[in-house]
Amino acid sequence: MSPQLLFLENESWLRTVVRSRVSESEAVDDIMQNIALALVRQRDSIAEINRMGAWLYQVAVKQVLMYRRTKGRRRRFEDRLANETPSVASAAQDMGPVERVLAAEKQAHVQSAMNQLDELDRQILMLKYSDGWSYRQLSEHMGVKEDTIEYRLVKARRKLRRILSSSLGEV
Repeated sequence: MSPQLLFLENESWLRTVVRSRVSESEAVDDIMQNIALALVRQRDSIAEINRMGAWLYQVAVKQVLMYRRTKGRRRRFEDRLANETPSVASAAQDMGPVERVLAAEKQAHVQSAMNQLDELDRQILMLKYSDGWSYRQLSEHMGVKEDTIEYRLVKARRKLRRILSSSLGEV
């Protein structure tokens, strides 16, 4: 059975499982997309799965948990940005009022730009630069080669720069 057909046949009850665990409708759609991607990744071993319903349920729950973890990391990252590290806070004391306003605006622009990135780009940037993960850790976590991680980081940084430069151009 093809992954697409399998997904379409089970989409409604999987959506119910996800919706019961996540209240945001956009998040439900993202998680459903991740379930579909998981099916495509496992297409070679689908025929070997005995209890397809149980397996799909596990995939759905795992995707919900991954979403929650990512959302928690993102919230902690944003809190960290909002509350500034002690060195930044002490430097802010040395700043004049104009510099403090500019620093706060810069921080708000970065947060806004991060929110505009897609989930994968946001996740990889936060894990690398906020949590300090190595390329190896990222590759193991995402199930891809380290070269792919390097490429994705470059791509995500470019997107972030592009968003920041366009938003600064509008100001």
